[in-house]
Amino acid sequence: MPTEPLDESQLRAAEEALGVVFDDKSLLRESLTHQSFINENPGVSAVSNERLEFLGDGFLNFVVAHQLFTRAPQQAEGELTARRAQAVRRETLADIGQRMRLGGFLVMGRGEAASGGAERESNRANAFEAVVGAVLLDRGFRFARAFVLRWMKREIVRILAAETPKDPKSLLQEILQSRGRATPAYRLTGTSGPPEHRRFSVIVEVDGVAMGEGAGRRKIEAEREAAGRAIDRLLAGETLRQDD
Repeated sequence: MPTEPLDESQLRAAEEALGVVFDDKSLLRESLTHQSFINENPGVSAVSNERLEFLGDGFLNFVVAHQLFTRAPQQAEGELTARRAQAVRRETLADIGQRMRLGGFLVMGRGEAASGGAERESNRANAFEAVVGAVLLDRGFRFARAFVLRWMKREIVRILAAETPKDPKSLLQEILQSRGRATPAYRLTGTSGPPEHRRFSVIVEVDGVAMGEGAGRRKIEAEREAAGRAIDRLLAGETLRQDD
């Protein structure tokens, strides 16, 4: 695991592992630079991969969502949301990062490297997202889409073949737990209509912050819709924070 910026031979090896030749090598170098290296070397001109990670995360979600939308035309929004969340969860992206051997190319601070940072699931997943962002900027939309589908084909096929996606409420709780967040709380905000056509309105909150709203003829349906919308927000990269 490198603790110094990648040299030309290391960049070529990374390109070979990824199956991409970059026009702008600085984007590849940036995608493989962990924030811990910047923290330990404040005088260097290097940039961490966090901004590329943000870009890659959004692009990954788009590509997977488009695949699910076009290849599963009979599935409702809630099912598509649950399947997408399974496809892009941290464990899945970390597995892809391991297949790419990203841990061996990720430049980290000595402290992070010594503590096993190359094997840390979050580092591998984040590095994969950053690489996707770098490919998008360097090679454009079509190439980046093909790159994502090549590396995620196995996961997308598996998700599409699954009988039933995980319940959105269970999936939301898993996502929050993996990020060290509190358990979601569901709050009934209202009911409407006569008894035979009653509709329930629900909000799901995390740490007191409303993350999604839902409505349905049964309370559980409203809660599932609210959970699905909360998952959408989390996958879009929104942070949980108290309102100002």
